[in-house]
Amino acid sequence: MADVEAELRQQFIDAFSGADFPVSSQMDLVPALPNGPGTKFEAGDVTLTAMEMAAKLGNHQEFPYNDVESLVDDVIEGLKAEGMI
Repeated sequence: MADVEAELRQQFIDAFSGADFPVSSQMDLVPALPNGPGTKFEAGDVTLTAMEMAAKLGNHQEFPYNDVESLVDDVIEGLKAEGMI
C-alpha cells in the first residue's frame, strides 16, 4: 500500500499545487484540477475522483491551508482513516 500512497501523494501534489494558496475551502481547489470535480486519481487498484474525496474527507480537513504539502498530508491521512487506501 505504501506504493499506492506515494503515487497518490505525488498526483495530489501535482494537481493541487496549481491552486491559489492559501485556500480556505474545497471549492478553492476546483480551478486547479484538470477536470474539475471529475478529476480522477489512480494508483494500483485504487481510483478516486475529486468529488468522491471531497464528500468523504470534509471532516479530515482543516482549512485554510497555506501550502500544498499540508493539504496533501491531511488528504492522505483522511483517506487512510476512511479506509479508502
